[in-house]
Amino acid sequence: MKAFYTGPVINAETLVIMLEKHGITATQQYVDPGEPDENDLNRLATVSVPDEQYESAYKLFYAEREDEL
Repeated sequence: MKAFYTGPVINAETLVIMLEKHGITATQQYVDPGEPDENDLNRLATVSVPDEQYESAYKLFYAEREDEL
């Protein structure tokens, strides 16, 4: 598994759903698992994808945006 995104859990959860809709397996983990879960949507989480699917995920979410820069 390779880290694909780190940010607020609300974004991470949405990203996992979007990746799965495109056939990419994704998992989500809290950056600090020992932190109490207080339903904080800004709590940091990391989304990981399998190494062999990383390039597909990257193209899906970042490739077109590089052209905007």
